[in-house]
Amino acid sequence: MHRQYRRAMMARQTSSLPPSVKPSLSETRRLPPLDALRAFDAAARHMSFARAADELNVTPAALSWRIRQLETELGTPLFRRLNRAVELTEAGRALVPGVARGFEAFREAQRAVARLSDSRPLSLTAGPAVTAKWLAPRLFRFADLHPQIELRFVASLRTLDFERDEIDCALRLSAEADPALFSRELWRETMLPVCTPERAARLTTPADLAGHTLLHDDSIARIPGGPGWPEWFAAASLDLPGDRGLRFSTFDHAVDAAVENAGVLLGRSFLCVRELAAGRLVAPFGPVLSLPGAYRFVCPLGAERAPRLAALLAWLEAEADATRAQLAPLGVGAPD
Repeated sequence: MHRQYRRAMMARQTSSLPPSVKPSLSETRRLPPLDALRAFDAAARHMSFARAADELNVTPAALSWRIRQLETELGTPLFRRLNRAVELTEAGRALVPGVARGFEAFREAQRAVARLSDSRPLSLTAGPAVTAKWLAPRLFRFADLHPQIELRFVASLRTLDFERDEIDCALRLSAEADPALFSRELWRETMLPVCTPERAARLTTPADLAGHTLLHDDSIARIPGGPGWPEWFAAASLDLPGDRGLRFSTFDHAVDAAVENAGVLLGRSFLCVRELAAGRLVAPFGPVLSLPGAYRFVCPLGAERAPRLAALLAWLEAEADATRAQLAPLGVGAPD
């Protein structure tokens, strides 16, 4: 296995080199053992043989032997052994970047292979409100189209890390596309007051909101420039207090409260579309404001070519188009 790994790594590193600088067969055979390189990498990161041995689940003596094996292969000491510590020699410091890059390239290749595999769930992360109010109610259609693809939703207000959190893709609200990721815009959100039809019957003009409970989505504070009730009242040219009423940590809970006639919510059109289309909520009046940025499908560069991610993206685009079609006759799609 080690021999195959060394050959693959050398082939990757030298495939683009001209013949005059490619290593000979004898040079490729002199690559150090993988276990010795792993021992060196761990020891250099921890600057401790004991902690490196714990990471690799070997004894300190075994780890020390592997490092001495590497030093013998290279013909130079890599560490200075002190009484209670170790430090890198000049040769050790020179070796660290190349070994680290090699292992990172191998880990990236592992992740690429894993993304191509159909044997594990496809993980998609989004905010709790997007997951509860837009993704989850549509999931059955994706399951009907792609019964062989198992989806795992991870609802989080945090921006999760693809590698650390084992996430394949995400729906993120962002001001602009991240050039370090594959990104596809799905929709832009508008905001306006929504409430039950019963409450709307008592609302003739925006000024009437002075006598009604306002519902607040505190997660809007995470969005730079995200409008709340104070901004909406300013857009409506009203001098009314915008901080009174009931507060909710996530938008989906605020929507549920609005459906139960708890008050008037500054709703997001895409995330309220089911309630609006069913008549459980109505939009009594404008103005309609824009939520800054756009909701985008994002994933690591290159991962979008994996068949499962391509299928998921195509489905999300179709669902976004269908949502726009639902909103069009309701008059809540375009900002004033």
